[in-house]
Amino acid sequence: MYKNLLIVLSFILSISCKEVSVNMIKVKNIEELNSAIKKATPGDEIVLANGVWKDVEIKFVGKGTEEKPITLKAETVGEVFIEGVSNLEIAGDYLFVEGLFFRNGYTPSGDVIAFRTSKENVANHSKVTNCVILDYNQKQRDRDDHWVQLFGKHNEVSHCYFGGKTNGGPTLRVDIRGNQSIRNYHQIVNNHFGPRPRKGGARGETIQLGGSFSSMSPGNTVIANNLFEECNGEVEIISSKTNFNEIRNNVFYKSEGSVVTRHGNYAIIDGNYFIGDGENKNYGGIRLVNTGHWVVNNYFYNIIGENFRSPLAVMNGIPKSPLNRYNQVTDVVVAYNTYVNCKSPWQFGVGTNIDQKDVLPLSEIRSARPLRIDVANNIIFNEVGDSNPIIEHDKADGVRFKSNIINNQGVSFNDEDRIVPTSFEITKIGEYVFVPTGVSDEFKPYNGFGFEEITNDLFGNSRANSNSIGATVSDVTNDPLILDKTKYGASWYSNEVTPSEPQIFEVSTNDDIAVKIAEAKAGDIVTLNAGTYTVPKSLVIDKTITIQSKDEAKAEIVFSGEENTPLFELNPYGLLTLKNVKIKGNGTQKAFASLKENMFNHFGLTVSGSEISNFDYVLKAYKQTFAEEISFTNTTITNCENGIELSEEINDKGDYNVEYLTIDNCQFNNVRSNVVDYYRGGYDESTIGGNLALTNSTFENCGAKEETNILINTRGIVNVNIENNTFQNNKVKLVALLWGAKNNSHANNKVQNSGKIVVEENLKMKLMY
Repeated sequence: MYKNLLIVLSFILSISCKEVSVNMIKVKNIEELNSAIKKATPGDEIVLANGVWKDVEIKFVGKGTEEKPITLKAETVGEVFIEGVSNLEIAGDYLFVEGLFFRNGYTPSGDVIAFRTSKENVANHSKVTNCVILDYNQKQRDRDDHWVQLFGKHNEVSHCYFGGKTNGGPTLRVDIRGNQSIRNYHQIVNNHFGPRPRKGGARGETIQLGGSFSSMSPGNTVIANNLFEECNGEVEIISSKTNFNEIRNNVFYKSEGSVVTRHGNYAIIDGNYFIGDGENKNYGGIRLVNTGHWVVNNYFYNIIGENFRSPLAVMNGIPKSPLNRYNQVTDVVVAYNTYVNCKSPWQFGVGTNIDQKDVLPLSEIRSARPLRIDVANNIIFNEVGDSNPIIEHDKADGVRFKSNIINNQGVSFNDEDRIVPTSFEITKIGEYVFVPTGVSDEFKPYNGFGFEEITNDLFGNSRANSNSIGATVSDVTNDPLILDKTKYGASWYSNEVTPSEPQIFEVSTNDDIAVKIAEAKAGDIVTLNAGTYTVPKSLVIDKTITIQSKDEAKAEIVFSGEENTPLFELNPYGLLTLKNVKIKGNGTQKAFASLKENMFNHFGLTVSGSEISNFDYVLKAYKQTFAEEISFTNTTITNCENGIELSEEINDKGDYNVEYLTIDNCQFNNVRSNVVDYYRGGYDESTIGGNLALTNSTFENCGAKEETNILINTRGIVNVNIENNTFQNNKVKLVALLWGAKNNSHANNKVQNSGKIVVEENLKMKLMY
């Protein structure tokens, strides 16, 4: 009897352990896909055949269940390529998308992946996972879009890789307008947000939660366990603009920006890593605006940013601020954080602009200091002492400091009542990760209101029995492996590239340079033997390439192309290095120029040891084009109608054409207008870029036709250094008009018969909002 019962039970168990049958529908084209979606029922798996799906607009609509979602997946993850003018919209319940690769194209709408098909039809309990979006950019930089936009509730974006967004708009955005999307509880987890190049203006966030005018609504979005690598789009990496969001256990690795509570309230920023290199001041930490935030258990390493990009930036607000500006910071807790080798890690009153009241409306003056802020139980360690661990841009009289300690290597500072100097060491437990050791037992954590809710440390260890100051409890030794990329992003994709040795293409005067450039691969070198090369058409630069003279004697390129065409046509991805070469035109062409349109990715230019003469323009960057770096060094520029023109972004939205412009040890002679014209229009205090370093150079007999009567135009550029130059016999009223309120400076310049350098403290600028 018992034997028979055992047989019956085994039979029943074997049935219950079998997988529930799944209806798999394989589709090979958009017609079959649309038909399959229309007929799909809970539990179905729609499988996209491997290959390229071009110019497809997919509307994935259906009603799955928690037990039986409807899935849209790749036949093989990473081998289904969505290309051309394509996008994906999702609406319904329990819809899963897996394994797609978006590349070589752009969306026809505002989103590459949208969790809705219309304002009313949104997705709930749905997921996009194990997907990649790479360089999927609009052809025009000013056409904004989002690669992912979340609507509805309880949706998830997980284990995806996003990299290379260059046009405007956040990479990922959560929309909160309408009852269908508030209190959304979305999960943005385990993703790899790969490099986002500098955008050159605003609207370049990696993640944006909500918007200014919905910022009083509850969001409840969770951003957790993601890697943000070189996310340099703008000053805000994450812009939190809704309430009750949680930003936990993320790694921000060498990313030029900060986590910013831009408008919303009651954010929790817990257990994150901010990793810099101790050199780049653009790597930031956390910037606080608004009320009720908890900043706990975070780790900052080698972050030396200032003001908006300081490790902790607590802003001044605008009294009675409108929703789209800056509310006062109140009722915030900053506790149990660790700062290792961070310069002036705590900065208060950031953004105060009382001294600009003469050029800004009263509604723009940020004079409301932070109130009811607790800064407690934090540790600072400096290998090199810091004389200013706290910077007060305005008085921090609304901040209470409790149980904070610092090892400042004996260097004195003025805030020993706020941070107690003491001796302790740090121990390396992983790459970039150090934990304090030997902290005296006399330093007990301050138990503030609600602090009992801080139950774990940075690594998730309990604080119940061994609580201590700083982000980690004592005796932590396990390596957290924060840069193990297998923990983030798509399982089938890696952005690691093995460097290869460049191939050298040697060119003689009877060879066609254009052919050699076309044959070369990214990173290769084209060397020119001595002699003169006549080039009848533009040389197309669409990859990283170096063109240089083989020997010390400069090879000469004479351009005989048509009027208004460039010798070097700088295309998307075109990063040109020109070394030790003479180039000469006939006075009607351009030496270097971007495309006039469809510059869907960046260009770049480095010129050294060269001679440039007889061109209409030395460099012309057209509207909606952008270079991260342009550099002229040890180069002479003579007899050109126009010089370096980077002034096409006149929409006054804070955009500009290049992030870093460097001119060093160059000679400009008889450049008649636009000698250096570098423009950023539209005032926005959080657009803090544009960088000009003009040093050790000579300008003679230039500017004869300059309409502005300014030799070096830097209107609106925030960081300008003009130093150790000679300006002689230039027919202009001003050598430069600098913006004193920003980081504009000049020193040790010799000016003779060339007007003067003027610094105006507060330039009048057109507001962007």
